[in-house]
Amino acid sequence: MLKCVIFDMDGTIADTTPLCIAAFRKSIESLLGKSISDHEIFATFGPSEEGTIQALIPESFDEGVANYIKSYRELHDICKRPFDGIVDLLGALKERGLLLALVTGKGAISLNISLEVFGIGEYFDAIETGSPEGPSKPAGIRRVLSKFGLEPQEAVYIGDMPNDIVSARKVSVPVIAAAWAKTANAPELETYKPDKICYTVAELYNYLMKAK
Repeated sequence: MLKCVIFDMDGTIADTTPLCIAAFRKSIESLLGKSISDHEIFATFGPSEEGTIQALIPESFDEGVANYIKSYRELHDICKRPFDGIVDLLGALKERGLLLALVTGKGAISLNISLEVFGIGEYFDAIETGSPEGPSKPAGIRRVLSKFGLEPQEAVYIGDMPNDIVSARKVSVPVIAAAWAKTANAPELETYKPDKICYTVAELYNYLMKAK
């Protein structure tokens, strides 16, 4: 029986990936003394923002992190709200009595900024954020399961990247690929064979409302 729905954040709950890239560019290009491409930034994703800054500009780490948080907050109008239908979905899942969790690679500070802007923090019963050392979603999912005393098959993880599918598989949790963001690569997600791929939030809503 499904008891817990675990969400990724960037590209799943909201289209925050362009915001992240813009904030990285604004915060570190002046320190680097040169421009940096979206691809160069995106290639460092996996660890939290601190890990990305450590990879890109280790000699100015503290200043880079401070600049990033400031820029992330200032630029948040790039992403003013979650994807259409997400808030309705979260509310409907709570009404069904399901536990909701976030397991994200984002750092805690930027995540809290976004949750505050979107006004959705109250929906989540557990939140696990990223690590500067590298991808940590399997450990985060395990901690959610442990907190609620759940078996892997009693939860489902929803994410928009191949690593989300891989992470869920490592802990034997069913996984739904979220392919509604512009940054999602649906054909690539399909090759990782998620349990389900949803191309719209409405499709995910209908699927979860019927889940046993």
